[in-house]
Amino acid sequence: VQLQASGGGSVQAGGSLRLACAASGRTLSRYYMGWFRQAPGKEREFVGIMNWRVPSTYYKDSVKGRFTISRDNADNTIYLQMNSLKPEDAAVYYCAAGPVLSTIRTDYPYWGQGTQVTVSS
Repeated sequence: VQLQASGGGSVQAGGSLRLACAASGRTLSRYYMGWFRQAPGKEREFVGIMNWRVPSTYYKDSVKGRFTISRDNADNTIYLQMNSLKPEDAAVYYCAAGPVLSTIRTDYPYWGQGTQVTVSS
């Protein structure tokens, strides 16, 4: 599985960004797609997850109601829509693919390259 993340940028607090993760591979339907983020000096943390086969999602508590994961099966892309951004959301965001429903980064063997999100107050 190959993943290519894009869509990062700089916004003011309260603004929105949409990240995209283009996936390729023959068995994508077997994988859960996760979004993680890593701020400077901090551990990489789980943000949210979606399964390719069913549109169910699960999010980190601090982003519930503000972030939404969606997918486009036609072009094998998942999106992370981020609204009402806060300075504490600033980080490098990564998409990842793994075989199990998990919030643990080591359960994900495939990773995109990361995209920077900056939120100014």
